[in-house]
Amino acid sequence: MENKIIELDVREDLKNKIEPFQKIMDAIKGLEENDAFILHAPFKPVPLFAVMKAKGFTHDLEELEKKHWKVTFTKRGAQS
Repeated sequence: MENKIIELDVREDLKNKIEPFQKIMDAIKGLEENDAFILHAPFKPVPLFAVMKAKGFTHDLEELEKKHWKVTFTKRGAQS
């Protein structure tokens, strides 16, 4: 079975002062082990790292350019 990849760019939402947290939580709802969620943001979304870790995700961070961060969250297996 192929792993699912969901990609979401919240840079425009944040530019327009729209809080994207619920959109992010909705996007990750159906993800299973080894599925990925790719987030594009205008800054390093540090507060989100703890939330996602609590939901079983690890993350890789990449600064593509000034004001464009790409964070790849990967769903891990069941926590023991």
